[in-house]
Amino acid sequence: MLKLDEIQKRLLKEVADLHKVPEGAYNIRSNGQSAGRVSTENIEIIPREDGQGLTVRIKPGTKNESVHIPVVMTQTGLKEVVYNDFYVGEGADVTIVAGCGIDNCGSQDSEHDGIHRFFVGKNAKVRYVEKHYGSGEGSGKRILNPGTEVYQEEGSSVEMEMVQIKGVDDTNRTTTAELAAGAKLVVRERLMTHGDQKALSTYVVSMNGEGSSADVVSRSVARDTSYQKFDAKLVGNAACSGHTECDSIIMDKGKILAVPALEANDLDAALVHEAAIGKIAGDQIIKLMTLGLTEAEAEEQIINGFLK
Repeated sequence: MLKLDEIQKRLLKEVADLHKVPEGAYNIRSNGQSAGRVSTENIEIIPREDGQGLTVRIKPGTKNESVHIPVVMTQTGLKEVVYNDFYVGEGADVTIVAGCGIDNCGSQDSEHDGIHRFFVGKNAKVRYVEKHYGSGEGSGKRILNPGTEVYQEEGSSVEMEMVQIKGVDDTNRTTTAELAAGAKLVVRERLMTHGDQKALSTYVVSMNGEGSSADVVSRSVARDTSYQKFDAKLVGNAACSGHTECDSIIMDKGKILAVPALEANDLDAALVHEAAIGKIAGDQIIKLMTLGLTEAEAEEQIINGFLK
């Protein structure tokens, strides 16, 4: 494994909660190249021939194992597109931790576009965690554009945690999913923007099999002059159940656009959407200030609790 400097180690901690080399399978990508890779008996990580991504194969029946594939970038002006495919075998139960951290101290934009495809076998369970983080004092932007495709076979379950709390200037997240009979998808997105940052999140989930279900929920905070758009579409092509929700706090001169959409193509498709955007209630701030917090501290306390 290549030696990482202190900035790269900090980025790994932020996006993957890694304080040391992880147990189990992993691939750590740093500034466009692999900084370390380990496969296990049940999880094989195969690099693409062009060096721009991975194929991860998880054997059927694999239980209680994990694979970490974080990316860190500290080189200003670096732009890359990485393609990662995950094949999760029947009956497996695994955790996949991704995420990208960019520290840009230069004048050129740095950008990482990660395209992930998940092929989840029958009755398999996947917990997927993707965190994005930006830092650095340079004038160059920190840009992250993740694309995610999920293909779930019968009875499979996928739980996705999408987190972006700090430092990413521009992001365009697109997620599509195709669910077979009895498949279940749960998405929890947490997002905060500040300054003049922009964040776009687009979800299209097609429930194609009887008894399939999807629950897509976003919680976000827009501060300063930042802009967010949450665009979620649930398509019911069979007897299924779907729910999508956007719950947002707007501050300063921020702007938020929520575009929930439902498409029912079956008599027994039960689909629900909810959207709420508003400012922090004054009585909440006053209550915390009576406990000794300043107004700014009270706001931070409310936001931190909201985004947990």
